[in-house]
Amino acid sequence: MLKLLSFCGLLGLAACGEMPRLAAPEPAPGPAPAILPLEPLLAQIPAPGSIVAVDPTGLSARAARLRARAAAMRGPVADPATRARLLAHLG
Repeated sequence: MLKLLSFCGLLGLAACGEMPRLAAPEPAPGPAPAILPLEPLLAQIPAPGSIVAVDPTGLSARAARLRARAAAMRGPVADPATRARLLAHLG
């Protein structure tokens, strides 16, 4: 409760201060940007639910690399000699 009252007191003190005057930024030189119609942009969007392949060859190559990495990780972590030594230590 004391924390809440302290916070409200600090908030009240901050509200008593004067708002700083901020200078407006200078406008960029040159003509104002043109506002273009939205319809041509919306016409480029594919229909909902459709799948668009951007780079199927790159995607296939990446999938093949990931499959190869997964296959390499499926093997045993330790070679048979190290595994036998560890099992002998465990009893």
